[in-house]
Amino acid sequence: MDKEQVKKALDELKSQPKKKFTQSYDLIINLKNLDMKQTNIDFFSTLHFPKGKTIKIAAFADQLLHDSAAKNCDLVIEEKDFAKYQDKKAIKKLADSYDYFIAQANLMPKVAATFGKILGIKGKMPNPKLGCVVPPNANLEALVKKLKLTIRMTAKKALNLQCLVGKEDQPEEQIIDNIITAYTSAVKQLPSELQNIKDVTLKLTMSKPVRIL
Repeated sequence: MDKEQVKKALDELKSQPKKKFTQSYDLIINLKNLDMKQTNIDFFSTLHFPKGKTIKIAAFADQLLHDSAAKNCDLVIEEKDFAKYQDKKAIKKLADSYDYFIAQANLMPKVAATFGKILGIKGKMPNPKLGCVVPPNANLEALVKKLKLTIRMTAKKALNLQCLVGKEDQPEEQIIDNIITAYTSAVKQLPSELQNIKDVTLKLTMSKPVRIL
């Protein structure tokens, strides 16, 4: 995939009638030659530019991490607040309201006991691979910045990967860069790399897909 191929697809989408709201760009990578029962495709990739969605982040922290969490995250949940989340509905609402969860390492056993079942099902438990399980003296600024540029790509129910890569009002170069970054990352995660790619399309929120590859 090169810039010219992506730009051609963008130009085609831009030629379509405008909507009354700012649409988002979705990248869709259709797959082939994979047995989904035997292959688990679920990975994270960090883009270079915003992806067109406001990302909300919550942190499980005690007093040692509280100030950094309060400064950088949208919500801080201290251990004394865990009792408020004994109700499954409250935890489900929390999980649906935030995109990522960060946890102070020494709180993880209690986080797992209180929130684990619901956050686990929704794939939102604090993820060590993403750096979301942190020491009490962590500076969260860099981590939060990274999470806001992170996409998750999964293929569980269908043979495709789909992710947001930006919005109509972003500079075109940012959209192109995000698309190529997401695609390159996806190829590296596939067992047979390019041999597992059927085609790649791009769409706006209310448009039909346009083929890139």
